[in-house]
Amino acid sequence: MTQWMLWLIVAGLVVILELFSGTFYLLMVAIGLVAGASVAFFGGSDSLQLIVAAAVGVFATYALRRSKFGKMNRADVARDPNINLDIGQHIAIEKWSEHQEGAQPTARVLYRDALWDVELAPDMTGEPGNFIIQEIRGSRLIVTKSTSNH
Repeated sequence: MTQWMLWLIVAGLVVILELFSGTFYLLMVAIGLVAGASVAFFGGSDSLQLIVAAAVGVFATYALRRSKFGKMNRADVARDPNINLDIGQHIAIEKWSEHQEGAQPTARVLYRDALWDVELAPDMTGEPGNFIIQEIRGSRLIVTKSTSNH
C-alpha cells in the first residue's frame, strides 16, 4: 500500500469521526489529510507531505472559524421558544399590583398549576387582560399585551 493511500484511509477515518462529533472541524482536518495525500501521490517527500497537510488543515480550520458556520448561535434561552415552550403562551391577568411611580407593575397568576410572578415588558401599561409570555427569568414571566382574545 502506498503512502497516498494511507493518507486517504486516515482522512476517511477522520470523516467518519466527524459524523459523530457534529462539527465541521474534523472535516477541515480531513481536507488537510487529503492535501497530504495529493503531495504523496505526486512524489513529495515525507516532510513536505506533513507540512502541506498541517498547513492546509490549519488554514481550513481558520477559514471555517471565521465563516458563519464556525460561529455558534448563542440564543438567549430565556426568550427562545425552541428551548422554552412557555414562550408565546397566553395568560390572563385580572389585577396588577400597586407599584411605585416609574416601576413596572407586577402580578401573581396561576400558570401550569403554580403561582408565578408576572412583570410587564418595558413600555407596557398594567391593565387587566390577556397577555403573551415573551421571556422567563427564573420564576418570573415577562409578558406583553395580547392582540387576540384567548
